[in-house]
Amino acid sequence: MDIRIEKTEKAIRNAFLALRSKKPLEKITIKELCQEACINKSTFYAHYEDIYALSEALEKETVTSIIKSISHEQEYTPHNLDTFTRELCLAFASHVPIINILFSGKEQGYLANCLEKELKKIIFQKYPEYEKDAEANIFLSFCIQGAHHAYLNNQSADADTLIRVIENIVKALSYLSNP
Repeated sequence: MDIRIEKTEKAIRNAFLALRSKKPLEKITIKELCQEACINKSTFYAHYEDIYALSEALEKETVTSIIKSISHEQEYTPHNLDTFTRELCLAFASHVPIINILFSGKEQGYLANCLEKELKKIIFQKYPEYEKDAEANIFLSFCIQGAHHAYLNNQSADADTLIRVIENIVKALSYLSNP
């Protein structure tokens, strides 16, 4: 990629994140973003259709980055979702700043839904038999959604404690569902 294009792309993204950290997505205008990025509107539109396309691109990149940071060396099944949930929480921890900007307020649930959809896709590719297993699906949804909300709503807690408690909850639930 041309270095000028790269610099412009970086300026647009940085300006967007700076603005998004201060206000909701629907309150950000192209005009103010262009002023913040020191570009003109036609330059912005050469890169993105609108502010929502930019936001969506950054959200998708963040979801992909979170998923890539989960160790895939481990074989995750409904029988060891405590380990999976721990890895998921560690992935959240490494992405908290961007998560707090892009997925704040009413967008918070969107991240959990995207992660659930993408993580289930990965697990079901390895274990197609779990796709039709209602119990496995419910437990997986609970682990992803629950870990996400517990982690993000308790960021003031010590990270090690928070991750350990979430992992222990999943371990206990796993034991109850598979005695």
